[in-house]
Amino acid sequence: MSAPQVFNAGPPVGLGGGQSTITLVEANTFCLSDNLGDIHPGTAQGLFYRDTRTISRWELRVEGQHAEQLTVLTPESFKARFVMRVPPRAGVADSTLLIVRSRLIGDGLKETVTVHNLGTEDTALRLTLHAEADFADLFLVKEGRSHHGSAEVTVAGSELHFTDHADPGRGLIVSATGDPVVLPGALSWRVVVPARNQWRAQVFAQPVAGHRRVQISCGAEDDSPIARMTEWRATATDLTSTDPRLTYILRRTESDLGALRIDEGGGLPTYVAAGAPWFMTLFGRDSLLTSWMALPLDSELAVGTLRQLATLQGTTVDPITEEEPGRIMHEMRRGPAGERVLGGSVYYGSIDATPLFVMLLAECRRWGAEESAVQELVPAARAALDWLEHFGDCDDDGLVEYRRKTDRGLVNQGWKDSFDSISDVTGRLAEPPIALCEVQGYTYAARLAGAELARARGDEHAATRLEHQAMALKERFDQAFWVPEKGWYALALDHRKQRVDALSSNVAHCLWTGIVSDERAEQLIAHLADPNMNSGFGLRTLSAAMGAYNPMSYHNGSVWPHDTALAVAGLMRYRHIPGACELAERLAKGLLDAALHFHGRLPELFCGFGRDQFRAPVPYPTSCSPQAWASAAPLLLVRSFLGLSPDVPNRTLEIAPHLPERWGRLQLTDLRLGPVTVGIEAEGDTMRVEGLPGDWTLNGERALAAEQFPVDA
Repeated sequence: MSAPQVFNAGPPVGLGGGQSTITLVEANTFCLSDNLGDIHPGTAQGLFYRDTRTISRWELRVEGQHAEQLTVLTPESFKARFVMRVPPRAGVADSTLLIVRSRLIGDGLKETVTVHNLGTEDTALRLTLHAEADFADLFLVKEGRSHHGSAEVTVAGSELHFTDHADPGRGLIVSATGDPVVLPGALSWRVVVPARNQWRAQVFAQPVAGHRRVQISCGAEDDSPIARMTEWRATATDLTSTDPRLTYILRRTESDLGALRIDEGGGLPTYVAAGAPWFMTLFGRDSLLTSWMALPLDSELAVGTLRQLATLQGTTVDPITEEEPGRIMHEMRRGPAGERVLGGSVYYGSIDATPLFVMLLAECRRWGAEESAVQELVPAARAALDWLEHFGDCDDDGLVEYRRKTDRGLVNQGWKDSFDSISDVTGRLAEPPIALCEVQGYTYAARLAGAELARARGDEHAATRLEHQAMALKERFDQAFWVPEKGWYALALDHRKQRVDALSSNVAHCLWTGIVSDERAEQLIAHLADPNMNSGFGLRTLSAAMGAYNPMSYHNGSVWPHDTALAVAGLMRYRHIPGACELAERLAKGLLDAALHFHGRLPELFCGFGRDQFRAPVPYPTSCSPQAWASAAPLLLVRSFLGLSPDVPNRTLEIAPHLPERWGRLQLTDLRLGPVTVGIEAEGDTMRVEGLPGDWTLNGERALAAEQFPVDA
């Protein structure tokens, strides 16, 4: 009997190819190639459309040889220019032939190949593009188990047609301009490029789904990636700083989050995918936390994500997919092996997505979501709260815990979902059912959020009940998780309700949700500030003093940017506690310094080596980039140091800036708060607000009319 397949968890295999990988992403499409733009067979590279690899080989040869790389330019997340030269002939000092591959992706691929002849003689050459498709499922590629060459290839006039043996309705069509010779698996051009002139051809790769050719959205059409990005930027908040480094990072954040939005069309809501290359789909936890972080940039993204998750909310009990009534899904897949691996196209094995759903809905209401949209989602929030009470607390001890339902499910179902991520001080793994510390914080915050939603609709009885449940959980949490001899909260409780007493970054999430008392917070902050936790580039997932610590691991000592950003948000929530603001500034500085080393784009994670050991952050080999909650992390830093907290239904705006000195003057232009659009300018602990109506209150005081001078605080 073969070993059971485990659901998608932990790090993927390396991408292969022996070179760094260029990742392009746009909604349902992403492309992985080397620095020449080539996609090599036998690696994890490829063009992927809706969780299926449609191109497994895409190699350009000039006279049968590789070109030489000069540079790669990626002005947007969905396009790149690969700049190369043809090696000089023997006995000639310099090359005179420049080749540029301009690539755009969007429901397929469009590539323009341009050959520039910089010499004084006409030059003849042969270019060949080798193309193959294997229609491998994303899961199999990610795990290094894909099989090469499973497609049938035919020549149809001037086109190459690839057909999936397993599903004849799935395929790929490759065509090109420039009158190429079309052979099975290759397009070839014989050209003469005039002196001081150029030759150009365009190549198109169009997926086929349901026997229908998918139209590439890579041109100047209204639905092209360029048009969609332009439209989104016109409605999103503009965030800039007099510190050009911070502005550079925020611009990259905006670009990446824009490319990670998925619009299914047909009136369906737009939502945010988890990240490229392996998670270009809806993920409960990732999409919810990303949407929370991105609220200052675009609050509509959060509403769309909530709507999409509500349509997939559990309604029945299914041990294979771990669906339960009210439960919010973990991930959705649409590839050919999705149902085989997940037990269905949707898998529900997440302990934290459900409380995060309720938290985000209440937060969207505060940020000005339309009341009709909020009321539409309230039944889903109620069902989620019921799940926490009746399914999340499986042993009626007042805490929320998890245990997979079959041997195919995720062993660990919190955000640290690798099999070895929950261990004690000595490194001994915890046995399920497991109650995670941060999940109790999420549940506490979800019940308070539910109370707020109930009170808003006039249900005082439900609001009071949820508040009492939240306070009881806060007390129960402190009793069960506090480790008095160490001065921190346990990472988890195991199957015997024994404390899994490792010091981890999870406890910082408890600060973010507010479940920690001020007395405990002071001790907790002191431990988080220890060099064993602060790597200098961000907070380690596990203290270097713990038995399982490994800075090159996925969850046991690495640095995850979203994790550090949530820690900063938690510290700024407790800014009145000594040491909180100072540690928040140190963590934020380290994280933004790391972002600059990664060319403005924070990856999913990087190694947790100390800054005193390596002057630059050490990449984690299989880290996703762009990855949604890593991309959104700088936005949460901005919000946290601004102390930005709107309450649109009550027409109040709270801002308590404490900006790091290096940020200089920070500006938020066209920040939408429901029907109101405001501008905020802050520096240090001072601020100015423009556009706030006179019937609003700012920091407890009635706002000046919009036409008067802005407010100084």
